Amino acid sequence: MKINIGCHLSVSGGYENMGRTALSIGANTFQFFTRNPRGGAIKIPSDKDINGLIRIMEENDFAPIIAHAPYTFNPCAANESIRQYTKDTMIEDVKLLEKLPRAYYNFHPGSHVSQGVDIGIEKTADTLNGITKFANNTIILIETMAGKGSEIGKTFEEIRAIIDKIEDSSHVGVCLDTCHISDGGYNIAHNTDQVLDEFDKIIGLDRLKAIHLNDSKNPLGAKKDRHEKLGIGSLGLEAIKNIVTNPKISHLPFVLETPNELEGYAQEIALIKKFIE
Repeated sequence: MKINIGCHLSVSGGYENMGRTALSIGANTFQFFTRNPRGGAIKIPSDKDINGLIRIMEENDFAPIIAHAPYTFNPCAANESIRQYTKDTMIEDVKLLEKLPRAYYNFHPGSHVSQGVDIGIEKTADTLNGITKFANNTIILIETMAGKGSEIGKTFEEIRAIIDKIEDSSHVGVCLDTCHISDGGYNIAHNTDQVLDEFDKIIGLDRLKAIHLNDSKNPLGAKKDRHEKLGIGSLGLEAIKNIVTNPKISHLPFVLETPNELEGYAQEIALIKKFIE
């Protein structure tokens, strides 16, 4: 059994360097921010840099890699200029990712603030309708959220509602964050199969393209979104093992967003690999 496992890496050294760094810690996928996570201009990589990464991915049987949109984006903001900036910048990101043969573009569906969930869902879908037309090779991933504040996407039903309002959702999928859904009230730690069955019933497992593999500092249903290292949070190591070995999702790319440096990520990747030996 093969496991596709990686972690979040810095893009500052370039695309090819991220591929080499991933290999050095035993990873065959990775995630990176398209630009500063708090926003800012994108640094356009050279064709040589991109081709270097593509070569590494092909030679080492990499799973799809994940580009993460900045946290500051809010596709359902009440302020039209913020929504327009979010859309324009996400389009810029997608156009860059189109140069890669297998890339996912993950984003947070936004916070409605005082507008209400239904309006938030409508506006996020409207923003996506302006972006999906630029995605041919790229799959855009809606991330499951923990439900803090006025976040939308905290339930499978809310994510389904966003997808249903997208005119062409053929290049839209979901990234499931294990910390987020646990904090949001889904007991994936002890009822992995039931949670995945519920996901399948509401959204469809064919839409599930990637997993953010994180333990949580908070108890089930806390709605706080604070990641923890694997095995020392409220999910626990046995739950992490059950998740990565579950046949419904074991083929997907798993990306660690735990509070670690490279050495810690290497240790967690080695730990995950032992689960399938």
